[in-house]
Amino acid sequence: MTQEILDKINRFTRREFTADELYTFSVILCDNEIDRDNERFSDGALEQLKTLFVGKTGIFDHDASTSNQNARIFATELVTDEQRRTKTGEPYRYLKASAYMVRTEENKNLIAEIDGGIKKEVSISCAAAKRCCSVCGCDKSLQSCSHIKGRSYNGAKCHIVLDDITDAYEWSFVAVPAQVNAGVTKRFTDESTAKSAGGTADENERRLRREIRRLAFVSGGKNAAAAAELMARGMNGAQLAGLMKSFERLVGHGKTEVQLSTETEAEQPSQYKL
Repeated sequence: MTQEILDKINRFTRREFTADELYTFSVILCDNEIDRDNERFSDGALEQLKTLFVGKTGIFDHDASTSNQNARIFATELVTDEQRRTKTGEPYRYLKASAYMVRTEENKNLIAEIDGGIKKEVSISCAAAKRCCSVCGCDKSLQSCSHIKGRSYNGAKCHIVLDDITDAYEWSFVAVPAQVNAGVTKRFTDESTAKSAGGTADENERRLRREIRRLAFVSGGKNAAAAAELMARGMNGAQLAGLMKSFERLVGHGKTEVQLSTETEAEQPSQYKL
């Protein structure tokens, strides 16, 4: 932990903390990919979220109580992967945050679970004033249109573009986030990025097998997870990646993916938990 990092963290503390007293980790909050709810953030929205999430607290399952606060974001950055394209053909961008916790006897198990990859997936809660249809550009916060998200029009799936972010409330550890890639990370999970960051092919395949088992468990329980684990044995990296995407689509069509919360179609702004 550098002095620069300590200085950023100590902006939020009442006294100066030392490196030994703190635990830090990185987390991908959100990206510009179409998510399980057929929605995505615009580049402008990601820029706004980058500023708004500095200082925001980390909790569990969007339970906004003071006793549920566990971490705080002290820095954010937008990362662009020019080697990867989203479903809309744009360069892939994600919002990465650095968070800290004060080491205590009470949270040592949580720290161990974060390091062990148990507490990993995260979801954000924010307010979006604009919800634009990807087909016609209509702002559904102001008026409705005939296009339904998730349906295809002229070969392209309709989705909602979230824009004009007015507030960021919190970020939470959850079981199944709407955004597939959101979660604690020490390197981004794309295979090419993992290799460039020093990850080996074996490490990436182990990660893929863990993710396949988790997604299978979400979609079908213990028996599905056990069957998926057997199916993944002997597969190479490309085959595992394809299988994982199949499970992501399966989970995305089930009920477990619903994390979005909005009152009415014309409400402005709308609150989202992604």
